[in-house]
This record gives sequence, structure tokens and C-alpha cells, in this order.
Amino acid sequence: MTVFEIVQLVLRIALACVFVVMGVVHFLPRPRRVMARMIPPRMRRDGMLRPSVLVAVTGVCEIAGGIGLLVPATRVPAAIALAVFLVAVFPANAYAARHPEGFGRLATPLVPRLIGQLVLIALCIIVAL
Repeated sequence: MTVFEIVQLVLRIALACVFVVMGVVHFLPRPRRVMARMIPPRMRRDGMLRPSVLVAVTGVCEIAGGIGLLVPATRVPAAIALAVFLVAVFPANAYAARHPEGFGRLATPLVPRLIGQLVLIALCIIVAL
């Protein structure tokens, strides 16, 4: 194994753990309620697209993506899906950043949140190479 492959493996495992843990958090009662409130009003719908369902779906996406990073046959599709996922959930993070009074620690200021999302997207690409 080359040094790059070792670094890539360590990053892949770390990133997979982050996504799986964050996905599991989506199913804990208090974080789930807070995350549901993070969905911007213009994106809220009833029925199958209601915020609580979207939180569950995003949790499943994170868990599946994290596991997918660890399986050689699904590594690249999982990394691409997670990068797209990070772009898709950014509006909720931006909404929370603009309304910190209702979101506590989840309301990371917008610029650091954006930088964090971009770093995660870059890491997804690196581990997929």
C-alpha cells in the first residue's frame, strides 16, 4: 500500500463513521425534532414530504452512504451520492445558521458551515478515487 492509499483508507473509515453516527442521530427524538424545524418553510410539505419524514430519509441516506464508503463495489457511487446529499441538505443548514435562536449547537454560522460542507464534499471525492 502506498502512503496515499493508507491515508485514503483512514479517511474513508473516519468519514464512514461520521456519516453513520450522524445518520443515527437523525433517529434520536430531540435531534430529530430540531432537524425537522431546520427545514426552511418554503421547502416544508405535508404527507410523505413532511419534515419528520425528510429527517428520517436523510438519516437513512447518511447511514447507507457511510456504509457504502466501506464496500469496494459501492465506494464511488456512495461518495458521489454523499457529495450530492451534502449539497441537498445545505439549505436546511443555512436556514438554521440564519435563525440560531431556535437551533442551539446545530446552528453553525453560515460561512464555517459552508466551508465544512465543502471539506466533506472534497473528502468524499478523495476517498472515492
